[in-house]
Amino acid sequence: MNHSICSADRATHLKIVVVALAAAISLAALAISSHITAEVASDKITAVIKAGKPVAMTRTDLTVMR
Repeated sequence: MNHSICSADRATHLKIVVVALAAAISLAALAISSHITAEVASDKITAVIKAGKPVAMTRTDLTVMR
């Protein structure tokens, strides 16, 4: 068994190319099938969030007494 790609024979290189090509094709097919079109994204209704009163935020959950 050879552990170096440099000294591998032609069949080993062919196997690596075939596996890489199959992985690339499957990844491209997955990406194309999961693609969301612009029509679907624009049909969704988005809620409008209005700003309220200013709030002082701290890093702890303690109540601030003023």
